[in-house]
Amino acid sequence: MADRSYVAANREERNRLEALLARLSDQELGRPLESGWTIAAVLGHLAFWDQRILVLIEQWRKAGAAAVPKPFDESNVDWINDATKPMLLAVPPRRAAELVMGIANTVDAAVETLPDDLVSRNVAAGHPVNLLRATHRREHREEIERALGK
Repeated sequence: MADRSYVAANREERNRLEALLARLSDQELGRPLESGWTIAAVLGHLAFWDQRILVLIEQWRKAGAAAVPKPFDESNVDWINDATKPMLLAVPPRRAAELVMGIANTVDAAVETLPDDLVSRNVAAGHPVNLLRATHRREHREEIERALGK
């Protein structure tokens, strides 16, 4: 049986993010952060990377269980984030909060229901599909809390 410890971690961090967002006003969501980001744009960033996992899972299912997504080249992260930032900044703050939670719920359900053989193949391939979404969410939730002094 495949290790599914990521399911509880994802759920816990998703719930923490949701609780934080429920307390924030639209003005707080629009608050500037470092490097030209805003809280809302960071939420859009989280939604983007979760959506990427959904797309990879769908492609994987269409290609068949024997196919495994290619490893992600981490050197691409910075330019991808920089390229998406202007679009993420254009998303209204409350819509970004709704979007991140909607996509988080969808991706968590998708990774939770992956068949054991796909989870095992993903592990054997070096985790090209990062099923543990909690780490990225925690990083940015904590960033937001620090910016708000919470």
